[in-house]
Amino acid sequence: MTDEAVLPAFGAVEEDVLGAAARWRDEGAGVALATVVRTWGSSPRPAGSRLVIRDDGTFLGSVSGGCIEGAVVQEALTVIAEGPAKMLEFGVSNERAWEVGLACGGRVEVFVERVG
Repeated sequence: MTDEAVLPAFGAVEEDVLGAAARWRDEGAGVALATVVRTWGSSPRPAGSRLVIRDDGTFLGSVSGGCIEGAVVQEALTVIAEGPAKMLEFGVSNERAWEVGLACGGRVEVFVERVG
């Protein structure tokens, strides 16, 4: 496990997220970046919030304050393995509402892309 795995995942500053992505890539790991691109209602993180995910599931940052990070990490692992970027949408009005939802009741779009 890397040192980053013990860093606080939520509320990490932007430099930490991007720095972790660069370090992990330099180490030869597969890396994905998830970015909040649009929010509706009372989404807990603003557009531009980021989460970086390593191919072993380690992550740093936040796209929702804990509501959807697990689902985003799983999707990011697929993006790392298979390549194509994905646009994800979470909220109370979509088919994943019972599986993963925002406690605040808002909606969020997250773009996930492989780094490097």
